[in-house]
Amino acid sequence: MQHLDAIDWLAFVLLIIGGLNWGLVGIFNLDLVAYLFGNLSIISRIVYTLVGISAIYAIYPLTTKS
Repeated sequence: MQHLDAIDWLAFVLLIIGGLNWGLVGIFNLDLVAYLFGNLSIISRIVYTLVGISAIYAIYPLTTKS
């Protein structure tokens, strides 16, 4: 098993937050990030951007050979 560093853990946590948020949107029509920080506020946009960057970062290990 490969050792995960801090950036890997951060990406993993952000992907979990994003996945849970989308689950809430799909099941309950509740966008928790928007509820907590305001609809399209700067903080919400930062959270959404970080989740998106984390998803792109998570693709990298899938495209490289060990």
